[in-house]
Amino acid sequence: MDARIAHKLLLKQHCEQIFMQRIAITQQAMDDAQAAANQESKSSVGDKYETARAMNQMEKDMHARQLLAHQQDLHALRMINVQSIYDAPAVGAFVRSTTTNFFIGAGLGKQVVDGEPVIFLSPVSPLAQQLMRKKVGDEFEFKGKNKITAIY
Repeated sequence: MDARIAHKLLLKQHCEQIFMQRIAITQQAMDDAQAAANQESKSSVGDKYETARAMNQMEKDMHARQLLAHQQDLHALRMINVQSIYDAPAVGAFVRSTTTNFFIGAGLGKQVVDGEPVIFLSPVSPLAQQLMRKKVGDEFEFKGKNKITAIY
């Protein structure tokens, strides 16, 4: 296997692990909110009981929305093709510049993978959109001037 493709597979797996952790944490928080709602004692004063249940339900709903977002992010990530070598920045591409490394696929910010700092960009982010109009040798602005040195 080409070392560049293996590198992108590693980056994609890193993203998948983060999303899986987020899904597990959010699911647990949702379950905890449901358990708290179920444990509210009916013997409490009526309004207090109803308020506590409503608050727990709102918390559960918030976690349910987060869970859905994480699941959608994971699904979108899994659809990304990292088996190709790109000659221009695209979804699934790794971009090396003079100061920073980027992976276009999931908006997870700066991560360290295999001892190497990489900024994970959402394909719809302004920086990813800017990069997608460039090629090796082109300059772009990111914390000062940068030059693209490799794309794959």
